[in-house]
Amino acid sequence: MATFFGKRAAAVLLAVTFVFGAMMPTSQAETEKFSVWVEGVRKEALARGVDKEILDVAFKNVKPIPRIIELDRKQPEFTLTFNQYLTRVASQVRIKKGKKKLAENREALEKVGKKFGVQPRFIVALWGIETDFGRVSGGFNVITALSTLAYDGRRSKYFRKELLNALDILQQGHVKHKDMTGSWAGAMGQSQFMPSSFKAYAIDADGDGRRDLWNTKADVFASAANYLSSVGWRDDQTWGRKVKLPENFDISLASKGSRAKDSKPQRLSEWQDLGVRRADGSDLPKRDLIASLVLPAKGKSDPAYLVYGNYRSILHWNRSTYFALTVGYLADRIAGIN
Repeated sequence: MATFFGKRAAAVLLAVTFVFGAMMPTSQAETEKFSVWVEGVRKEALARGVDKEILDVAFKNVKPIPRIIELDRKQPEFTLTFNQYLTRVASQVRIKKGKKKLAENREALEKVGKKFGVQPRFIVALWGIETDFGRVSGGFNVITALSTLAYDGRRSKYFRKELLNALDILQQGHVKHKDMTGSWAGAMGQSQFMPSSFKAYAIDADGDGRRDLWNTKADVFASAANYLSSVGWRDDQTWGRKVKLPENFDISLASKGSRAKDSKPQRLSEWQDLGVRRADGSDLPKRDLIASLVLPAKGKSDPAYLVYGNYRSILHWNRSTYFALTVGYLADRIAGIN
């Protein structure tokens, strides 16, 4: 999950604190209410087989963090235009660094790519976008972050499940509580997996008995590749491409916006017949893949992309149109594909 958040004005934070006061105990009554809630989570975790000692450590001095609620209400896909997002997340600095990381880790990445059927450039792009290649993986304690969001009313059911999954991971011994850090939303390690994704897709690639997404690059690469492979990735295809639309094009055929649903897919030959061309004006590829049209900025004069099945696999990772398009863009630039 990208981390491009700045501090908001004190007045805004006060407003958030007022509205979401139940999530941020400021009185004895509210503190007691949160304690009762935590006890309910503990009982549920005990019933799942989590040891009391694990829970004692996990919930020692835990309390909701106002900053997490603030960040939840100000995600970049909701506050930036697509071009702003693309420029920040796939900057020239990151492209240059991504090329270096691809070269440095080529042997390991090609081994993983061959095993799982995922081109290495996409593993590196995800690694770069999520944590700047492991440099910034988040400083929030995952249990505290998920407790804050689970106690909050916006998506409490979802985050309670993730909190219980995180406690399961502690029970399994993959990471210690003090080292279980991540984003404000509870996404963990260099690949920023939510706990449910960790349980489903994380891989112990180096055979040490732990799935370590914090410090072991072999596990990070294999887990990312396993995720994509498990949700339908194909290494005989790319993700999509930027295209040029003709005058008077019917934009109702496209999906629009930062979290738009997929438009009706058509074959490339059908898009060709409708006047869609590559960004340089040349014909679309002859391979007749199924593709959907995406307009992330909502207008016909803004960037347009034809996207394939691998793009939809990226959307499994993060449901943001901005994110998925930027992963594809960055992966191509890292590999020297324009």
